[in-house]
Amino acid sequence: MEKVSFIFSLLLNIIKTQTIMKILITSLLLATGFAFAQIGTQLGGENSKWTFGGSAGLGGSFGSGGGTTVYLTPKVGYKLTNDFEAGLAGNFSWQNSDYFSSTIVGVGPFANYYIGRSFYLSSLFQQYFINTKDKYYDEKYSSDEAALFLGAGYMQNLGSGVYMQLGVMYNVLYDDQKSVFSSGLVPNVGIVVGL
Repeated sequence: MEKVSFIFSLLLNIIKTQTIMKILITSLLLATGFAFAQIGTQLGGENSKWTFGGSAGLGGSFGSGGGTTVYLTPKVGYKLTNDFEAGLAGNFSWQNSDYFSSTIVGVGPFANYYIGRSFYLSSLFQQYFINTKDKYYDEKYSSDEAALFLGAGYMQNLGSGVYMQLGVMYNVLYDDQKSVFSSGLVPNVGIVVGL
């Protein structure tokens, strides 16, 4: 039992270092992306009406306050026609710095219309649930916010029914006086498997 405790303690000390933590988080996000691709290849084949996709990211800043950001946005869709897809999208975002931490979870429906498998029009409704902690004043805040994103973008075929999407969306419900987000404009980069 002492060996297990020692090994567990040693692993925790290693994980606490920033470099190792970033490598682990990056590896986890890559593994998640590969898992989505594998699921999509098996279930989202040419004859399947199901699509899978989303995006993932990791960010950080150095200097005064520092910080780490991790996000994951999975999507599951169903092709109603060859060019129209609707489904459910999720959103998870975690931010941590010396001064604050926040967790944002969102969920809601989406619809995409594909134009010649080169361009797309998109709509996405998200209901966000936000928890923030101000570490300096030791205060916690909870809120929620609705967002309706409308946008468009370009699609690049990567082969075998896998596409990369590059676009931009705008939250038409955005209110700069009430929103926890800094802007209503959001760039969109992601992968869709099964088109």
